[in-house]
Amino acid sequence: MAATKEGKVTYNIYRALTYGVSPVLDLHLRFRRLRGREHPHRWTERLGRPSLPRPVGPLLWFHAVSLGEGMSVIPIIKHCIYQRPDFNVLMTTATVSAFEVIYKQLPNGVIYQFAPLDAPTAVGAFLDHWKPNAIIIIESELWPNLIMSASKNNIVLALLNARISAKAFKYFSGSVLLPLISLMLSKFSLIVPLSTVQAIHFQLLQAPPCIINFAGDLKYVVEDFDVSEEELRSIEDLKLQLAHRQVWMASSIHRGEEEMMLGVHTVLTEMHPDMLTILVPRDPRHGREIAQELQKEGQNVALRSQHEKLVAGTTIYIVDTLGELRYLYGLTPIAVVGGSFFPGTAGHNISEAAAAGCAVLTGHHVGHFSHMVLEMQRLNPLSVLQVSGKVELEKVLKELFNDAEVLESRRMAAKQANDSLSRGVVANVWNLLNSHVFKRALC
Repeated sequence: MAATKEGKVTYNIYRALTYGVSPVLDLHLRFRRLRGREHPHRWTERLGRPSLPRPVGPLLWFHAVSLGEGMSVIPIIKHCIYQRPDFNVLMTTATVSAFEVIYKQLPNGVIYQFAPLDAPTAVGAFLDHWKPNAIIIIESELWPNLIMSASKNNIVLALLNARISAKAFKYFSGSVLLPLISLMLSKFSLIVPLSTVQAIHFQLLQAPPCIINFAGDLKYVVEDFDVSEEELRSIEDLKLQLAHRQVWMASSIHRGEEEMMLGVHTVLTEMHPDMLTILVPRDPRHGREIAQELQKEGQNVALRSQHEKLVAGTTIYIVDTLGELRYLYGLTPIAVVGGSFFPGTAGHNISEAAAAGCAVLTGHHVGHFSHMVLEMQRLNPLSVLQVSGKVELEKVLKELFNDAEVLESRRMAAKQANDSLSRGVVANVWNLLNSHVFKRALC
């Protein structure tokens, strides 16, 4: 009782502070729009102002912060629509990059909006208009105003692929925030953690044990995108250009990692002059910066966004576009997944590369993706290889280029491990949502 009272006091302070900044949110979002951080026409959705009417009937709201989380929930949305076509579905994300990709991949009839900022006015306006029967939050979007307002309005809450970073867990466990976090978690009807470690974290943060259930990681479920004829032709054209060339890809690389990858590229091209390195920076702007620097040095570089061909002498292909990664994985036998080679980074999803049948390599700084690496390695030690730096990466890539049998064994191991781990995940999540959330929300 005392903890609950402390949590309410902390929440009231948070609510007062966020209410106080509400008058300047309009200016804040206008500034972000000028910098390209908000949608040029739909930015007011972030203030809870709808751009579409609410349809008649029960409505489920799925929320993910960004692209990776948003893509992981699309198979569940499709399954929900298949099982319950009477449901209306609303999908929100917070980033423009997610919008540009996810909007095209949602099933017909799914409503897309930008998520409201966690201010009382924005959240209140959003909930008043959409009146969702249930809110399904993906991963770690624990916003006090949203959760407490939803509970006050008797909206059922679920948290899928639930995770809390080590840094956030330490922060949330402190005496100041623990009562508030405990109060927020008590409002959920279902928490589906990514791993046993994450389940323990939620229990230590005083989530009710009865609402914690396991279903598997949604990020193992990799479905084909819907692509236009133009996009399909572009991919097929690139596939033809890559025929008969040795190729590897460094995907989702962060600033600084390109230096390592280009250093490896230089060494490998001495042995394989016709080899192609594909670089896919996390930020497309970073890709264009890399291309400019390499061109200044006289290197022949092709840019994906400019539809540049791989002419004779082109050994570096830079993908400065969004949403094509899983298709590009299908064009390369080797994928080095970045965001994992320097302290402070936290890795990226390796399942897309594994599902495509790539030999998967990554660094050691993989953050919450460590459970994915361990699960795949438990099924088959060859499925994912973690390397510590440039020298080891060079050594491994040389072996994969020179030994077809080793390469094939790693490719098969990665695909088989991912296929095994993805099996049944969507059905498991649906069953939990149906029994813990939908029946309660629609009763």
